[in-house]
Amino acid sequence: MTKSTYEMVSPSNDNCVIVAAVDYGRKWIGIAATAGHGVVFPAGVIEQHSRRHSLEAVRQRLAELGAERVIVGWPINMDGSAGTQAVAAEKFADELRQMSGLAVDMFDERLTSYEASERLSALPRHHRRSQRVDAVAACIILESWLQNSKR
Repeated sequence: MTKSTYEMVSPSNDNCVIVAAVDYGRKWIGIAATAGHGVVFPAGVIEQHSRRHSLEAVRQRLAELGAERVIVGWPINMDGSAGTQAVAAEKFADELRQMSGLAVDMFDERLTSYEASERLSALPRHHRRSQRVDAVAACIILESWLQNSKR
């Protein structure tokens, strides 16, 4: 059984398009969301056990959030090439698109895990434990995508 950890957060404006981001990792999948009002929040962390269970847990969380569009972090190398983790994220995005029927796009996530660790290290120790780096990385992916889509 896939284990997920998250706080339930409901968007306040039902007229907004809800966009979610996924930080796909080998052991953990971080999820973040926004309801178009510009506020990005961590929306969950799912522990990977099997591909099928992980996909179903992500699909279920996205449905709970009412997500209409999903941005999957694409961990390409600094030279622009796609390594094994980037290929795995692409495959996950394709399978999520097929399983959920949602619009799923890839977005360059270089250095998001590093930035997430930096953000968490700035928090008081008792707050760090409640925030998984994967969900914070998903927030950074979504914030970057939103910033890029405004251009």
